[in-house]
Amino acid sequence: MLIITIKQGKEKGLLAGDPWIYVSAVEKVEGKPQERNRPGATAIVQSSSRQFLARAAYNAKSQIAARVWTLREDEPVDHAMIKRRVQAAVLRRADALRSADPQALVQLIDGEKDGLPGLLVHSYGGTGGYLICQFNAGGVDLWKVPVVQALLKATGCPNVYERCDAMLRKGEGLPATARALAGDEPPQRLTVREGGRLVPMDIRTGFTYPR
Repeated sequence: MLIITIKQGKEKGLLAGDPWIYVSAVEKVEGKPQERNRPGATAIVQSSSRQFLARAAYNAKSQIAARVWTLREDEPVDHAMIKRRVQAAVLRRADALRSADPQALVQLIDGEKDGLPGLLVHSYGGTGGYLICQFNAGGVDLWKVPVVQALLKATGCPNVYERCDAMLRKGEGLPATARALAGDEPPQRLTVREGGRLVPMDIRTGFTYPR
């Protein structure tokens, strides 16, 4: 596993709850070259005095050098953790999902707020509709399979589509991909409720058609 040592004094933001560690805060990164070059590889973050601070997803290709998974030394970053966090996020929004207009895009996962840095998930059409995912950071991209497995189980929705923000993914050193990850791809044009109006939209990209 990689070890990231933070410069003296730079751990204050991390301990205050900031989930991002910038390149400027990193003193050194130790570990095998293939791990250091793999976007999203799990790393232990330690202070300059070698005290444990966090477990994080490291990305040498991003200005955000690491995104924190957990501040707990006894919490491993594994399939179980990813699935647990996806399930918890969906459960928190279960009431909103049940009461939502079926034509609305409902946010199910909101990145760092749900302990899944860089992951955005929206639901359209309820259990028979589509889940639209954005994997905007190396860490969640590396754990894409358990994320999708957990979404399928937690929502009952069989259709999961990956939306691609090419600029964000390029900044993370990730390929620009957009594709169905499970089930069917959404149609190119659907009607989406935004506030009090219905808008024709390609939910695969977020593009809104002129009316």
